[in-house]
Amino acid sequence: MIRRPPDLLIEPVVRLALAEDLGRAGDLTGQACIPPDARLRAAFAARQPGVLAGVDCVRLALAALDPAARLDARFADGAAFEAGAVLVEAEADARAFLAAERTALNLLGRLCGVATLTRAYVDAVAGTGARIADTRKTTPGLRALEKHAVACGGGVNHRFGLDDAILIKDNHVAVCGGVGPAIRRARAAAGHLVRIEIEVDGLAQLDEALAERPDVVMLDNFSPGMLREAVARTRALPADRPLLEASGGVRLDTVRAIAETGVDIISVGALTHSAPSLDIGLDAL
Repeated sequence: MIRRPPDLLIEPVVRLALAEDLGRAGDLTGQACIPPDARLRAAFAARQPGVLAGVDCVRLALAALDPAARLDARFADGAAFEAGAVLVEAEADARAFLAAERTALNLLGRLCGVATLTRAYVDAVAGTGARIADTRKTTPGLRALEKHAVACGGGVNHRFGLDDAILIKDNHVAVCGGVGPAIRRARAAAGHLVRIEIEVDGLAQLDEALAERPDVVMLDNFSPGMLREAVARTRALPADRPLLEASGGVRLDTVRAIAETGVDIISVGALTHSAPSLDIGLDAL
């Protein structure tokens, strides 16, 4: 079962989007054209196939403007659907429904787009044992939702922020004076539950890292040949083998070859920074 973010995290995003759209005077079109007692029953329908994520955004957008709104989700987050599928049916006060429409569609389309692209990457590496992970290259303010969408697509989440793991990047290494000193400083400061990952840019740095036994080594922009050599060197260790994460410029047409080198994880920034929104419409019933 896919764990969804709690409403406490989703509501501020939804309310901020609604406030941005409603502005200072509210929905002038709805107030002018829609009778105050009118109700609307409508369906959120997919215009193209995809993977669902973001039903809670629809629910909370409608509930923010009409607490009595009723929602019938036809699929759960993480489910695949075909073009033409009705994803959600809802009924609410018509003015409220139409005022919330764009916020609901924007978030639903965005998150379905992330989930759908993630599923494509996951399918591309099927059978290799490699897992597809996201990065922190997320839309500001939407990280929790976009990482949830990655999970809906079958991917796994990398760290959520700077505060839940130690990831030593190239600039950290430069300031610390090398891979070994950086890992040793990190280990001295880390709590017993904090994992340590280090990014390396070549096989020489990999050997330095392996001598210190971090939890994860990120192989940044390694060629497939270098990745295979990195896997061989790491598997030769007698114990405490770090996980190997391939990263840097991963594309859908290259991810299979990367996975077949034997790495454990492939992190893909494109899952969130380049996913196109899925085309979803609202049709009155």
